Amino acid sequence: MLSEDDLSDALRRTGEGFTPDPHALVAAGERRGRRLVARRRAAVVGGSVLALAVIGAGSAYTAGLFEGAGGSGATTVAAPPALPEKGKRAGSGAVPADQMIAVLKKLLPDGELSDLEARGTGDELGPSVSGVYDDGMGKAAIGVSLTRTDPTGRPAAEMLKCPDKNFVEYDGCEVDTLPDGGRILLYKGYEYPDRREPTKLWRTTLVTPEGYQVDAQEWNAPAEKGAKVSRTDPPLNPAQLKQFAMSTLWRPALSDLPAVGGQAQVPLLPPAVADPRVVLESLLPKTGLTVTGRGGSGDYAYVVLDDGKGASLVQVNAQKDMGSALAARFGAGNVTTLPDGTKVVAEEQPGEKGGANVVMWTVDTLRPDGRRIAISAFNTGSQNKPATRKEPVLTMEQLKQMALDPKWVG
Repeated sequence: MLSEDDLSDALRRTGEGFTPDPHALVAAGERRGRRLVARRRAAVVGGSVLALAVIGAGSAYTAGLFEGAGGSGATTVAAPPALPEKGKRAGSGAVPADQMIAVLKKLLPDGELSDLEARGTGDELGPSVSGVYDDGMGKAAIGVSLTRTDPTGRPAAEMLKCPDKNFVEYDGCEVDTLPDGGRILLYKGYEYPDRREPTKLWRTTLVTPEGYQVDAQEWNAPAEKGAKVSRTDPPLNPAQLKQFAMSTLWRPALSDLPAVGGQAQVPLLPPAVADPRVVLESLLPKTGLTVTGRGGSGDYAYVVLDDGKGASLVQVNAQKDMGSALAARFGAGNVTTLPDGTKVVAEEQPGEKGGANVVMWTVDTLRPDGRRIAISAFNTGSQNKPATRKEPVLTMEQLKQMALDPKWVG
């Protein structure tokens, strides 16, 4: 079962990520070492649910890499990395914190470094180093975190995907395969997906054939959050950031960490139906709507609809075995229980992702067998952008009919 610390860690790592449904949370599968799977499932937090389903739609992540090492924890593009189980991220301690700082100084161009903090390979959270770098053109937060991963596993594959632009605005993202078979992601985005502040975040993730993982991040401000922008762009250009992450100077620390290659990954619990997007689209009105975008993965799917009066995002979470996790949500408040025992919650709320004048209409249902179907519609094609219309393209009654349709039962 998830401990309180585990749950707090998942929430901290997810933070400001591009989670399309602010009404669902992730329940993790239980495995030896209780490794978190901060994806897709749901658990109750204060009576609401925080959906993390879009991670599988193609995501990069920023996961609090430098917490306890010079930063408050970057939390911009969701999906935490799969780390070795807690207490086994540490190596022998052969590379101490001061050596991590020395490597950072050596790899950066001439300039001043301040506010340096680091963890060595003996730290249970794994090695990392961060600081504030000034090359004379403005102070910038920068840092790197090292760990081991299974290079052929699902977590590595997810980390090396670019985000879905329907949920995250960014200026550039590419994934390259290196001559040795390693892969590296280069991402040029922003600290906040809705760009409510001008702080830029550039990051790179390297995964080598040996399972070495290097995550480097830099900002155009002296802190990832709460600091004024000090320069137009972060200090290292994409080519420099790539070479920074690929440097062999990180290898002594990486090779001191325990390997995780070949470990079985926690399987995701199956969605309520084989392909939620196919079912969702089959339930849409047959006339008057054009699908201008679609996506999703696992138990989450979305479409962007346009009836000629503006774009409207419609999304679904279709999950199994959610009775216990959602007991509080469906046990009190504005809940309607149908004759067959299905419980229904209908809500009209403001959007929660920064888009101006965005509203979110949701019909959340829980069947007696624990099958949960939650469908939401917005008056915008992306929650991070302003409203494109007064109301969502679908009515609450249409959402209810769709959520209760027998097609979800299979």
